[in-house]
Amino acid sequence: MATQRISNEPAYVLHRYDWSESSLILDVFTRHYGRVALVARGAKKPSSSFRPILLPLQPLHVAFGGDAEIRNLKSAEWQGGHVMPSGDALLSGYYLNELLMRLLARDDPHPLLFDAYAATVQLLASQNADTLQLALRAFELRLLQGIGLLPLLDVETATLAPLAAQERYVLVAEAGLRQANDDDRISLSGEHWRALQQSLGDKALFSDTLLACVPAANELKIQLRALLHYHCGVRVLKTRQMMMDLQAL
Repeated sequence: MATQRISNEPAYVLHRYDWSESSLILDVFTRHYGRVALVARGAKKPSSSFRPILLPLQPLHVAFGGDAEIRNLKSAEWQGGHVMPSGDALLSGYYLNELLMRLLARDDPHPLLFDAYAATVQLLASQNADTLQLALRAFELRLLQGIGLLPLLDVETATLAPLAAQERYVLVAEAGLRQANDDDRISLSGEHWRALQQSLGDKALFSDTLLACVPAANELKIQLRALLHYHCGVRVLKTRQMMMDLQAL
């Protein structure tokens, strides 16, 4: 990649690592350049302007440059708009970040996914418990679709036969969408799967996906969790384990 300076780029910090006594390495999700690694020199110093800015789940505009794998952060400006989520919403935000860290390749732009992430973080910051789970399900669908890991939801994966509205179907990590068997505990109707597919269309908004998740959010949660764990290569995500440990206290 040729040496270049990027300015005024919408971004969110996904993760931060200590690099030296005074500096940080950041994993940042940007709208036009995807997930990039940046070094924030001097960011740990008490006098650094970066210190109160480089926080997760906060909308930023950043400037960076360089042609190495890890580029140099030049500036970062907080865009405001909402406060930091707390409680379950904060853990849910860390869950989103873990998914992006595990599933997004570096320097692979996903502007529509970035917009879905920004909308989801905004909902988490609202602290509305009724929309939290719906927001997570909608983002999971958008993420899987955006990186090519979600099969079409209006046909059976193996046969490409259209779904029957009143039949029941399950999403299986190794086989895609198939008709439900008698021993499948969790399934959704063909009508619901088709509505979800429509909500992921080229002209559909994130709010369309959110509304499509309403009729069976709990059933969808279980199936999407299995699919995400399969593609992440883990049995339980770190943030999910943290949630379970806190609930057990």
